Amino acid sequence: MFFGATRRIRMPDASEALPGRADPMPVSGRHAVLGAPLAPPYPDRLAIVHFGMGCFWGAERLFWSQPGVFTTAVGYGGGYTPNPTYREVCSGLTGHNELVRVVYDPEQIDLEALLKVFWEGHDPTQGMRQGNDVGTQYRSGIYLNDSAHRPLAEASRQRFEAALRRVGQGPITTEIVALNDFYFAEDYHQQYLEKNPGGYCGLGGLGIGYPAGA
Repeated sequence: MFFGATRRIRMPDASEALPGRADPMPVSGRHAVLGAPLAPPYPDRLAIVHFGMGCFWGAERLFWSQPGVFTTAVGYGGGYTPNPTYREVCSGLTGHNELVRVVYDPEQIDLEALLKVFWEGHDPTQGMRQGNDVGTQYRSGIYLNDSAHRPLAEASRQRFEAALRRVGQGPITTEIVALNDFYFAEDYHQQYLEKNPGGYCGLGGLGIGYPAGA
């Protein structure tokens, strides 16, 4: 993606993090594919989860195509710097990951189905990288807005890791954490591959099916 980025593979601590800013990134009105608003408020019936799985351009496209997904957006989270820019995140000095926000209707698609897309859509064994994209902002992670989702997310990691071990792969490096803040990325990143059909996408799964839970 940002090929001038520092390839930092160690998470900074809070004392090293860039200061950021008080003002949030402006967010345009509606999703370029789904037509839904990118930013809240969302309808009360909907749930939210965030995923980090490498370059967020390709990751977002995986989720906006799922039935029952109301809207998606890309942004930054999991680190320290308030309201970072893309270049700041790529410096490795914010602690943030590139995230996809998935807002979905649990009556139409459940979290288990979204976890299947997540696990099968990238390689969760690479640590601070995804393919040729190297840096802390490309790490694999599930970022939870609802603590009730943690047991399901952790069980999914255990099942997929067991599936990988059976074919001699692994271990998984995916983090599962509560998300305190999500910062929207710049407008040109939102639905990037819809706006730029020939744009870069470095995502690639392992070709191993996710064994869904009961």
